[in-house]
Amino acid sequence: MTSDRFKIEIMSAFFDRLRAGMFLAGLILCALSPPLLAQADQVVKPETSGLIKLSIEELMDIEVTSPGKKAQRLSDVAAAVFVINQEDIRRSGATSIPEVLRLAPGVQVARIDSNKWAISVRGFDNRYTNNLLVLIDGRTVYTSTFSGVFWDIQDTMLEDVERIEVIRGPGAALWGANAVNGVINIITKRAEETQGGLLAVGAGSEERGFGGLRYGLKVGKDAYARGYIKYFKRDGGVDGSGKDTADGWDALRGGFRLDWQASASDSLTVQGDLYDGSYGTTGTVPLLVPPYSQTQNDNGGTFGGNLLTRWEKTLSPTSGLALQIYYQRDERNDIEVGKGLEDIFDVDYQHRFSWGKRNEIMYGVGYRFNHDRLTNSSLVSFTPDSLSRNLFSGFLQDDITLIPERLRITLGSKFEHNYYTGFEVQPNARFLWTPHSGHTVWGAVSRAVRTPARADCDLRGNVATIPPGAPGNPGPTPILLSTFGSRELKSEVLLAYELGYRTQPADSFSIDLALYYHDYDRLIDYVTGSPFPEISPAPPHVVVPSIFVNNMEGKVYGLEVSNDWLPLSWWRLKLSYTYQQMDIRLKGNIADTTGRAKSIEGRSPKHQISLRSSIDLPWDLTFDGWVRYVDALPSIAVNSYVTMDTRLAWRPRPNLELALTGQNLIESSHREFVSVEGISTKTERSFYGKVVFGF
Repeated sequence: MTSDRFKIEIMSAFFDRLRAGMFLAGLILCALSPPLLAQADQVVKPETSGLIKLSIEELMDIEVTSPGKKAQRLSDVAAAVFVINQEDIRRSGATSIPEVLRLAPGVQVARIDSNKWAISVRGFDNRYTNNLLVLIDGRTVYTSTFSGVFWDIQDTMLEDVERIEVIRGPGAALWGANAVNGVINIITKRAEETQGGLLAVGAGSEERGFGGLRYGLKVGKDAYARGYIKYFKRDGGVDGSGKDTADGWDALRGGFRLDWQASASDSLTVQGDLYDGSYGTTGTVPLLVPPYSQTQNDNGGTFGGNLLTRWEKTLSPTSGLALQIYYQRDERNDIEVGKGLEDIFDVDYQHRFSWGKRNEIMYGVGYRFNHDRLTNSSLVSFTPDSLSRNLFSGFLQDDITLIPERLRITLGSKFEHNYYTGFEVQPNARFLWTPHSGHTVWGAVSRAVRTPARADCDLRGNVATIPPGAPGNPGPTPILLSTFGSRELKSEVLLAYELGYRTQPADSFSIDLALYYHDYDRLIDYVTGSPFPEISPAPPHVVVPSIFVNNMEGKVYGLEVSNDWLPLSWWRLKLSYTYQQMDIRLKGNIADTTGRAKSIEGRSPKHQISLRSSIDLPWDLTFDGWVRYVDALPSIAVNSYVTMDTRLAWRPRPNLELALTGQNLIESSHREFVSVEGISTKTERSFYGKVVFGF
């Protein structure tokens, strides 16, 4: 782990002295009773063009690529897909990708502390949610070491994000293992769309200071490039008594992108990023001597980067080739996950072509190499401490048109061979039926797997110590409770049934509904093994192991509904509601005496509601209000909460925007999640100001 971190001391000191104005409280009244307004004409740069002026039909015609690994109209996708566009991101006031994901229905986003999140789709929410595949420009950021996503290192300039495609439900037939409950693909703009300069700076009560600079230019007849650098510093949260906690966070990141149209049919993209961050965290370490446990603050750090190149060749309007190669390194050091690094090298090739008038065939092959080097500690250790793993994959899919513009089915499967469980098959079948214009029905049956990660198989984690003479330990030596991975684990399996309906009953109104029933098998739990003595580290003690096994199963079902409504030409409303029911149990009708199954059920909300209002005011002003309700999480004692964000922006010139944002306005602070390590702080009410200047 890099010890000499590059800090921008001048920038940090400058930002620490800036504070946003506190007059946003009055904006709530404006949201409750908007005046009669006239839509103001705006001449703006592409970064701030208003999608509020697009019709519902035009938004449904936006192209997406993640569901089928090809460009499709959103209305033609046989899956539960939601697109967060650049205008949504800008007007939300969110300052990080995890906060942006709250915009999507069916996505469960909970802040653990200032620098950690629990994010999931359709249940099983946790800091290390292990059934959600996340990509940035097609590069997988799911870590096969700890099984999940470290959200604190997934970042870029939000102004450069073109859209975020969120697939709720399995995407394994194309994207492979771990795309079990969903796929999130963060897609940045082409360099041609980000020419010139852009400066974005701001500061506030929690966002202590942030700034980003991007510049794009033409570098040849048909080549464009951009580079960016950004820095932020965020304050920590508060504990249950209102005292400040040690979870502050800052990070520096930079990167570039080059897009070259080499010929009429060939295009090349090269892009990369470097990042360096530090953050505070709190952890409890078990001890073998009095006081037998110690809670301590720790300074963690992250460092890494990636380099990606992608070549695409168009052979005809219905056929093409694509080759993508990337390298990625991530280093991390903190009290909870230990110290270590992971290297990833990935190659992916795909070919799409038409076969006759009704069949569109797509196939692909891929290879991924993972290597990690981990430093063992008294809290977390791996055996072996360094390991290389290979993943070989291929997929085949056929898009079949049965009735032109009316009925289409898709059949396909992913085939993979991984280090831990060997060969895996993940098929799916989908249909899309359009009985007439404005009405679409789709359905799917899919099989997906979540393959064991390094932490599932090779980890030992020391959890707690029972002192001699304490309840549960009548003996003279301490008892150390430890969790052990197992090489006997099999992949977790999902069989998913989905049904969806989209309709546009009027030009200004649309509804998107998805129903799902997920049947899980071989979910990973643990059983208590036979105690054994251990003399190292001293003093001698007894270890009571908890060993990972595939002894859980369950059903999860629910519905997700969202609507987009333009009541007036200058006013847009977006409402979404999510209902989810989980039934997790031990296999073989074994009684859940420890409550572990109920604990999993109670970590995801049953109900979520989101209402967003976007208003274009006269005099180049815009006002946005966003109210959210999240149901209680009973197994971790988190109450339900309602919160509201507001944003007022003024664009005095086409290339200049000034914005004031208030977040979590209803309560002074609220708790959203408690991780399995016991980490949790309260999220506070906050205000910040931001200036975006294009040049």
